[in-house]
Amino acid sequence: MPTTTWQKSSYCAQGEACVHVAATTAETVHLTESGDPAHSILSTTPATFGALLQALKRNNRC
Repeated sequence: MPTTTWQKSSYCAQGEACVHVAATTAETVHLTESGDPAHSILSTTPATFGALLQALKRNNRC
C-alpha cells in the first residue's frame, strides 16, 4: 500500500489548524487538516485545486 506524502501549508500557524496537501496521482489532489489527517480527506482534481488557490489569492485570504 503506497504511503501518502503530505505537505503542510506555508501559511500554517502554530497549533492544530493547518492544511495539508498531497498529490497522489496526476489526476488527484488530497487535502486534510492536521487535527484529523487520516479521517477527513477531501479529494479533487489539480485544476479545481488551482482554481481554489487562485480564488483565495484574489480575496487575500491565502
